Amino acid sequence: MEGRLMAMEKILFISDLDGTLLDNNSMLSEYTKNALNKLISEGIYFSVATGRTTDAAKKIMSSVELNNPIVTFNGVVIYDTKHERFVNTYRLSIDAVEKIVNILKSQGAVSLMYELKDNRLVAYYESLDHKPICDFIKDRKARYDSSFCHVDDFTRVAPEHIIYFTLLDTYDRIKPIYNELIGTPDINLVMVDDTSVNGLWWLEIYSAKASKENSVAFLRDTYGYSKVVCFGDNYNDLPMFGACDVCVAVENALDEIKSAADCICEAHDKDGVVKWMINHMPSFVEGDA
Repeated sequence: MEGRLMAMEKILFISDLDGTLLDNNSMLSEYTKNALNKLISEGIYFSVATGRTTDAAKKIMSSVELNNPIVTFNGVVIYDTKHERFVNTYRLSIDAVEKIVNILKSQGAVSLMYELKDNRLVAYYESLDHKPICDFIKDRKARYDSSFCHVDDFTRVAPEHIIYFTLLDTYDRIKPIYNELIGTPDINLVMVDDTSVNGLWWLEIYSAKASKENSVAFLRDTYGYSKVVCFGDNYNDLPMFGACDVCVAVENALDEIKSAADCICEAHDKDGVVKWMINHMPSFVEGDA
């Protein structure tokens, strides 16, 4: 990239988390944490856009004095960490919720169903007999203090506040559900393998209106940014690239992401995001960040 970004512009820097801003332990390194806090204290605007839940993203970023709402659930939710409130949400339609629940029942699938109501996020589950989901719930309660609630049947929960479904199972059990839902006009599907547990796959189901692209556009329009710079590494970051003025891929990003980027920074485990920000902001010097 030629030249440097003008310090006088109102610029939003927004980064993916896993594989981009976070290190190999899915944490902020001390260098990145300190550098972000220094840059924010000097006046830059920073946010994150992630597929993680709001609770997880809040916890991970709790040591950073964020001055901009964060994007979570792959763009379904925008959350203001300073005022502890949800500022934008793309809910699933009632018809979509009913269709998803019926397909899950017909397939005998175990899932989590997320509800956002009255500024409170809750994940419902019908059973703890499925070990991957049971382990997930225990982990998220311990690490992020996430709220989970048992319900005998998803149909007992009013569908108008449902925002997300998460499944974690083997490919052979996930793929038929994906095949039944693919092509449904008002939903998005993301199916990826779990890199931490061999043989398990994730299936995420949410509104077709939700994306990192739409969420970045919302932030730009709502808070008056003249330019948005984003950082990413994986396929779910490509929509975000389409909404930004400058797109930066980390060195460890997929080849397709690198090809779509305007430039490439150092890898996620080398603090590439904040180093790029420092190098391209003429009013800030690296110093002892």
